[in-house]
Amino acid sequence: MDETLEPQPNAGRNHQRATMADVAARAGVSRTLVSLVLRDRPGAGAATRERVLKAADELGYRPDSAAQMLARGRSRTIGVLMNLEQPFHAELVKAIYPAAEQLGYDVLLSAVAPGRDEHAATEALLGHRCEALVLLVSDPESHDTEKLGGAVPTVVVGRKATTAKVDSVHTAEAKGIRQAVDHLVELGHRRIAHIDGGKGPGSADRRTAYRAAMRRHRLADEIRVIPGAQDEDAGIAAGELLLSEDSLPTAVLAANDRCAIGLMHALRGGGVAVPGEVSVVGYDDSHLSHLSHINLTTVRQDATGIAENAVRNAVERLENGALPARETVCDAKLVIRATTAPPRTR
Repeated sequence: MDETLEPQPNAGRNHQRATMADVAARAGVSRTLVSLVLRDRPGAGAATRERVLKAADELGYRPDSAAQMLARGRSRTIGVLMNLEQPFHAELVKAIYPAAEQLGYDVLLSAVAPGRDEHAATEALLGHRCEALVLLVSDPESHDTEKLGGAVPTVVVGRKATTAKVDSVHTAEAKGIRQAVDHLVELGHRRIAHIDGGKGPGSADRRTAYRAAMRRHRLADEIRVIPGAQDEDAGIAAGELLLSEDSLPTAVLAANDRCAIGLMHALRGGGVAVPGEVSVVGYDDSHLSHLSHINLTTVRQDATGIAENAVRNAVERLENGALPARETVCDAKLVIRATTAPPRTR
């Protein structure tokens, strides 16, 4: 006995992507009407709208963003260059998405990773026709920022831009570092070292601000900058260096939270109590610093403010390429937790 089988979604289509014409055929309406419904425009009754949406769902229809881009002549996409290993970049990306959506833009991410440098990650964004770039990673030695800014609206995050065509958004580094040093001095610390962040965003400004803050407290003779980077390995290396010496500083201002966590790991592994023997301050106030077993004193960066300003500057430069380069400075605030205390007395 013959049986009539219910047609299955995409049956016989060899798993090809469903089109708007397929949805129209399934719903028994015109392609134009499908377009109106899927763009949430008026022109279709409630029953028809429900039938079209049901057909689209059954077929697994997804809008062809490439076709839409070609139709409107632009992508309305902002490319974001990030480092997957930096927790603060994740905080920024979470805030970039709603900021871009509010202004009618999509976001495309491209990450720097082992074996994939900034140049390759940036080229990927340009290859996908991103209209503007927000660089959370921006080593001037990795690509020609001036050339990049001349080709596409570009915003550098975390450091000052050095070219006339590139906007920058960063934290008030000097204020944040000054608050951290002031806090440590008020606790009674004098031997305050700083682990440098190398080429990381904001590192040069933080290093300069540390030196200035120490001099302001008449502690120039106690200034010590330990070469490092913005990661756990740098903190561990700095900790091992300090442990090998005859005496420890009473406090250390780390390059960022990751570096501070690495430092604490090394110190505690060497039998040194934090903050009983050495106080530690980080920078970023990433989600890691909030964890109860870390509870890190750190300088908070305004992730939402940075993200919103970066997106806004990129869009404004898209609308008016003749704008002069702009520098936006967001606030910094010290968050005191459990890794700082008065210095040891023995």
